[in-house]
Amino acid sequence: MEKAVLRKSVIGQMNELAKSEHASKSSAILEKLLEDPDFQQAESIGVTISRWPEVDTMPLIETCWRLGKKVAAPKCFAKGRTMDFRLFDSFEQLEVVYMNLKEPIEASTQPIGADSIDLLIVPGVVFTESGYRIGFGGGYYDRYLSGYSGNTRSLAFELQLATGLPIESHDIPVDGIITEKRTIDAKAVRA
Repeated sequence: MEKAVLRKSVIGQMNELAKSEHASKSSAILEKLLEDPDFQQAESIGVTISRWPEVDTMPLIETCWRLGKKVAAPKCFAKGRTMDFRLFDSFEQLEVVYMNLKEPIEASTQPIGADSIDLLIVPGVVFTESGYRIGFGGGYYDRYLSGYSGNTRSLAFELQLATGLPIESHDIPVDGIITEKRTIDAKAVRA
């Protein structure tokens, strides 16, 4: 199935989740992430500010702050379709940009290099158990991941998993996927 068709279909299914079901599944995913040794050892986490119908990352961000972890969110630059991550310690340091996305305000946040992010939470719409993903279509994460060598995870509802995806040469799989039902070691699946 074509990427655009698959993306639209899965987003449609995600949008059909009742708010209570979305919240309970997001909470179950967060609980599983908290058990992940790579998360526990990470001092700095890179994560997007989620928006409906994605897995809710706000509780994750608040938990990281409580645990004393540094949190960085991406700031996107449309011209070259690139992004960098910026540390923030308050939701007040975010602003709404295009497509209703929230990003760090440059004047009140500090940049952090890819080599200083211990664990990167990579968003996506559709995933295979081997860690390949279809994102939201901008290619920002594929570009960023090409220069990132740390650990990666994706948070996804079980309904976002597919048996196969069209894979392109520039696609970089994530190390693991955490759903409300299980933690998938994508590296082991690929081995």
